[in-house]
Amino acid sequence: MYLPEAADDVIKIFILGALSFGLAFWISPSLISFLYRNKLWRKEVREKSIDGKDLTYFQKFHKEGETKIPRFGGVLIWTAPLILVFLFWLLAQTDISWFQKMNFLSQNQTWLLFFALIVAALLGLVDDIFQVVGRGKYIAGGLGLFTRISVVALIGVVGGWWFFFKLESFSFFIPGAENLDIIGLFGLPHFIIGILYIIFFVLVILATYSGGVIDGLDGLAGGAFATIFGAYAVIALVIGQVNTAAFCITIVGALLAFLWFNIPPARFYMGETGIMALTACLTVVAFLTNSVIVLPVIGFLLVMESGSVILQLLSKKFRGKKLFLAAPLHHHFEARGWPHYKVTMRFWVIGIIMAIIGVTIRLWG
Repeated sequence: MYLPEAADDVIKIFILGALSFGLAFWISPSLISFLYRNKLWRKEVREKSIDGKDLTYFQKFHKEGETKIPRFGGVLIWTAPLILVFLFWLLAQTDISWFQKMNFLSQNQTWLLFFALIVAALLGLVDDIFQVVGRGKYIAGGLGLFTRISVVALIGVVGGWWFFFKLESFSFFIPGAENLDIIGLFGLPHFIIGILYIIFFVLVILATYSGGVIDGLDGLAGGAFATIFGAYAVIALVIGQVNTAAFCITIVGALLAFLWFNIPPARFYMGETGIMALTACLTVVAFLTNSVIVLPVIGFLLVMESGSVILQLLSKKFRGKKLFLAAPLHHHFEARGWPHYKVTMRFWVIGIIMAIIGVTIRLWG
């Protein structure tokens, strides 16, 4: 039976997503066993927030989980896509057309994605190791905040340079602008910013990374990021970036396997190795698909969580009191008496709705 090329692309993406889930799910028991056998969790509980104040509500709800549940669950999220891309790249060297079709490593779509994935994941892995052994300058061990931000910014500089000089990107798209007669700086439905594109890229990757504070409840971050990457997979597929869509779906597959073992009671936490990898890749995906303008919509949960922390710090500094009972926002609802599973599932619902809205806005253009 003949299948049109579009159907072939969809089948490719679905197969890779299923394989990523199956591979990550198969790895999980061995990883969990290794983590518990070696007690790879924090040995000290965080007692102070980033501004040096007591974590009253965090201590109340999360004290035991900090020291009894291992980190490094995020390893699943980046190992499964890496294994799959390497496997199908090798198989594509044969003359079998099906293997060549399944290969999703390409210079103009996924090279930078895998660079961001590997570098950010390894940085996060170092941070997780420091937290487990209690070394470093951060609250209860780990890389200092300045070091984290500096390295994430450096990844952003490399990414922005690649986009500007290699992919010749110098503008960002405004969805629907041509329908509303909105024009950019030079009469196009884009804002052309030239060399400032690199600075813009750095700012976006730092803002996205700040949304990583969503990793605070069992299942919350896994479900949120699965929705976000699923939305970008749809966008990438519709605009013809099949390999980008395939990459996003392998991330979704690995996240769903992670989520299987992370829903309450969590067997492990994502850790910085997962958060850094996901936020760095999400930034690259948003720019690759020319959809950075809808990133705050599709990633609304990240904006909401990061924004709540910023507003809390500003309120305490300038008003002398808290705006929320606790920050990030999911802890505020916990403090108000919501069970953690209610917070997680309601946030999932919000994330799905906002992702649908974001995809609709992007495809309108």
